[in-house]
Amino acid sequence: MGSLVLSTVCQGLLWSVMALGVYLTYRVLDIADLTVEGSFPLGAAVAASLIAGGSSPFWAVLVACLAGMMAGVVTGVLHTKLKIPALLAGILSMIALYSVNLRIMGKANISLLRMETIYTPFNKLGLSNNYAILLTSLIAVIIFMIVLYWFFGTELGAAIRATGYNKQMIRAQGINTDVTIILGLLLSNALVAISGAFVAQSQGYAAVDMGTGTIVIGLASVIIGEVLFGTRDFKNCLLSVVLGSVVYRAVIAFVLYLGLNPNDLKLFTAILVAIALSLPLIKSKLQSVRGSKSC
Repeated sequence: MGSLVLSTVCQGLLWSVMALGVYLTYRVLDIADLTVEGSFPLGAAVAASLIAGGSSPFWAVLVACLAGMMAGVVTGVLHTKLKIPALLAGILSMIALYSVNLRIMGKANISLLRMETIYTPFNKLGLSNNYAILLTSLIAVIIFMIVLYWFFGTELGAAIRATGYNKQMIRAQGINTDVTIILGLLLSNALVAISGAFVAQSQGYAAVDMGTGTIVIGLASVIIGEVLFGTRDFKNCLLSVVLGSVVYRAVIAFVLYLGLNPNDLKLFTAILVAIALSLPLIKSKLQSVRGSKSC
């Protein structure tokens, strides 16, 4: 049971990096960006291809991050310069990235078994693979949270946040919202691609279809985190997303432990997200019912 809990926490932390990326577009920019379905396996494909070719795993993660940035820029240009709706721009990028990922890997999947990964340094210190993944992912998550908190406290970061809150107002202040939107998508997909690189190395392989359902997983982590841990300020929001990802993985592990058919996992996730999204409405309805009864 202890190993199951440890593995669940590890996976939650690994995927929380992706959830942070989803949070930047869904909550900060107010855009439902489906590019993540392609940029997640893009990060995995780039990292796995470089590692299999003999490159350093840390260099592979950096290149995967740059690839994710490029994917975000493409979506941003489609949306801001070509005036394609954000949802459709994300879908177009996602579809294009499927072929790009196949080109990068040269086949449907790449194995990383018995190859050095970013977790190898901790393995060499005598730690088991799960503890190596836990420490690496925890360090990475803390660094990303600190950097994001600092960046969105700067003038440029505040402009990105203001763009999602009120685009007309920020334009009136002389800010080019096209630039802030592209930059937000760049940061989001960079985090998603890094998460893909992390997950591929933890699983020991990269596959072209490993991004299926990524957006739902990210949304589930964001919504669950907000419902359970609140959104008092930006720092709390970032922490809630990370904890929400861990809770989501714990729920999935629990229902699988109880005997849920793995084939029904995507359906269960969709239902869970739908319930989480409807909680504010349910709460308001209950409060109005209680208020009418008290009168």
